[in-house]
Amino acid sequence: MAGRRRTSRRSPDEPGRYPRVARVNELCREIVADELERIDDDRLEMVTITHVEVVRDLSHATVDFSRLGQDEDDAAEALAEHRVRLQGAIARQARLRRTPELAFRLDQAILAGARIEQLLREHPLPRPADPDQPGGQGDAAEVAEPGGKRSADEG
Repeated sequence: MAGRRRTSRRSPDEPGRYPRVARVNELCREIVADELERIDDDRLEMVTITHVEVVRDLSHATVDFSRLGQDEDDAAEALAEHRVRLQGAIARQARLRRTPELAFRLDQAILAGARIEQLLREHPLPRPADPDQPGGQGDAAEVAEPGGKRSADEG
């Protein structure tokens, strides 16, 4: 049996298994969001932590955030100022072999969604014909019969 190697680890792609990195991402997101609620800084009002992406070796983590209707630059500056405190919260609450260094960036998905909404407001899509209006398709659509006569569709 010297040539046979036993492993106790499952494949991360195995069904029903939640990969460790994804669990660490979610744990860090929850810790940072909770700690933000405790920080008394007006620039952090209405800030939402949308996602955290920790690299596999736990050395760095990118924190995506959004701030509705407010100046995002102020929020990014405040987050950078409180970075050490937020890293400390992760170190205290998560049992990780090392605490990732945090970097903050505005969530691009939120920006893209806002841009799409703006474009739709500026250029509304044409509405479909109302079936109750003349020329619309009602329940009893008229069909032309041979010989030019019109009758109601039976159906």
